[in-house]
Amino acid sequence: MEAALLSLAGQSAIVTGAASGIGRAAARLFAAAGAGIVAADQSEAVHETARAIAEAGGKALAVVADAGREADVEGLVAQACAAYGGLDVFFANAGITGGAPGGIFDVGPENWAEVLRVNLIGPYLAIKHAAPKMKERGAGAIICTASVAGLRANAGPAQYSASKAGVISLVQTAAQQLAGTNIRINAICPGLIETGMTKPIYDHARSAGVLDKVGQLNPLKRGGEPEEIASVALFLASSAASYVNGQAIVVDGGLSSSHPFTARSVAARTPSERS
Repeated sequence: MEAALLSLAGQSAIVTGAASGIGRAAARLFAAAGAGIVAADQSEAVHETARAIAEAGGKALAVVADAGREADVEGLVAQACAAYGGLDVFFANAGITGGAPGGIFDVGPENWAEVLRVNLIGPYLAIKHAAPKMKERGAGAIICTASVAGLRANAGPAQYSASKAGVISLVQTAAQQLAGTNIRINAICPGLIETGMTKPIYDHARSAGVLDKVGQLNPLKRGGEPEEIASVALFLASSAASYVNGQAIVVDGGLSSSHPFTARSVAARTPSERS
């Protein structure tokens, strides 16, 4: 693939959840590809992301904002247009688990409402306010972070999983409603990635001396890195993905390629077992 196809030179991009993890990695990668960045997060650490981009020679504006609040999202779009003359890319990445690992019968409706507000209403607001500005430019790319938890059960809490399934449906619906605008919209479904959200899992594994067990259920036998998701986001934002629209791209090391089972590798089997 030609490097020029992955260039975002002269474009502007908003990245939410940019204070850490996937959002920070994507903001830095988009900036390295030439985009002017509006990095948004509820955490003040988003300023560290902007500083890192500036130190690397890129352009970034840090904004403390709530991705699930309409006035904040509308403000992000306005700031991107004011700073860079328009908007080309919106990576609606911000998300929360809800902090409640219990099942459907253990979590109250208030928790569900907050998870849906951030994880599902947030991407809806991104589409609602970004698309008109992108239409003015004649094209655009919107990327939403979903999850493998939105594809099948047991990859996250119930309220989180439902919100991410909603993101996938939202992307499909929006792709149809944006027909004829040349605005593409896609979702990324990460598997287990080491981010602030999954820090408790990784911290527990490290303290227990079982870090090598993290990600053992996928064929690559490891967890993923934020940069591996950011690379897919850059592809979807770029002209290299000019014919990719309305899709949920799974990036999970192969986890969702099979139903759960326990088996030794073919190489570990005896000759009689292989026959």
